[in-house]
Amino acid sequence: MKETSFSSNPFNRHTAPKKSVISRTEERELVKEIKKLDQQGETSKKLQKDAKRWVEANNAVAGSEHKITQDLLSCQLCQSEPEFYKQIEEWNKTVEKQAQSTRELNGTVQKTVVEPVKKLNGVYPSIDIAIKKREQSLQEYMKSQAKLEKYQERERTGQNIVKLETSKKSLISAKEDFTSQNNALKEDIPKFIDMRTEYIQPSLESLIKSQVALNAESVRLYTELSEHMGSKEDNSIQQTLTEIKALSITVD
Repeated sequence: MKETSFSSNPFNRHTAPKKSVISRTEERELVKEIKKLDQQGETSKKLQKDAKRWVEANNAVAGSEHKITQDLLSCQLCQSEPEFYKQIEEWNKTVEKQAQSTRELNGTVQKTVVEPVKKLNGVYPSIDIAIKKREQSLQEYMKSQAKLEKYQERERTGQNIVKLETSKKSLISAKEDFTSQNNALKEDIPKFIDMRTEYIQPSLESLIKSQVALNAESVRLYTELSEHMGSKEDNSIQQTLTEIKALSITVD
């Protein structure tokens, strides 16, 4: 959400009437709420982008692990060792199951975060328009007040009296319009800020629960894989590495 021109101080303008149409305190309070709204708008945009990047990262991780198992299955060493090949096949099956769980999580991210936040972000432009209309209404109100003051100071000729009465009517209309828009913003912006949390929180709770489910499934899958494949002790791995280094073709 772009910061609107309303954030400037209307009391410093050359067109300002002698009699203030709105108190500085009221103006500052509304400006403060609008700045909060701006910050929330930026946060919402970042959340939507970050959620999309998360989905992409999940896909990248799943794809990278699957490529490892596929490369191993297609290499000559693996194909010439039936037991080793069988182990990699089991790993590949686990990777594919994990990828399915990842796709389900990504679907949850899309439904519970990306799409709801996108809808929320679509509301900000309409609020921005309302703020700009309120600013235009304030400008018109200030001009009408200044015009009335001008004719009040002039000589009371017939023509000036007519213009004075016209200015009074214009001021009443401008004041009503501004008051309506100003009150609506003063009431709705704080409500929107509060409701935004209520809107997002259930989505994030659903996302966290899905993440817990995915991690629990990952632990189960890879625990089963580890038990099936069997694991070598560290000293056995180190011994094999030592034997490899002892080969004449690997001696420095």
